[in-house]
Amino acid sequence: MAHKDLPHSFKLLTIWLLVFLVLFLGFKAWERERESSRFKLAGEAIVLTRSGDGHFHWPGRVGGIEVDFLVDTGATATALPQALAERAGLTPLGAVRTQTAAGAARGFIARADIALEGGVRADKLTVTVLPDLAAPLLGMDVLGRLHFSQKPGELRIEPKQ
Repeated sequence: MAHKDLPHSFKLLTIWLLVFLVLFLGFKAWERERESSRFKLAGEAIVLTRSGDGHFHWPGRVGGIEVDFLVDTGATATALPQALAERAGLTPLGAVRTQTAAGAARGFIARADIALEGGVRADKLTVTVLPDLAAPLLGMDVLGRLHFSQKPGELRIEPKQ
């Protein structure tokens, strides 16, 4: 009797695994679509949609490394995590002590070539590199060169005229 139950149980298990796999792949496709739809080009304007974490994210590159910048209008300067700066081959130019939302922090300054989706560039930008920073922050040193306006859930960025 046990031998006849095994193939039936195996069939049920296989069906459930396939259902789970289809649901998982569907969720991943939906998640990928949602992530990519947070950045749109509308003529010369770049439109960022607020993400699930409550922030605006702007995809870009530091050197040749893809990054997801957190748009931080409260930050004076663009800041990078030290691990990212090391991967991008940035050279420390000097020590820096700065105030962050989490308190005082020590790091170094460096120059980086920043390229953002939509054609925005900041070459040889002086950036702050901090060892405990969780994500790259795009500060007003870049954002101040642009015109941006905000409405609920959306940040619209355009070149200054």
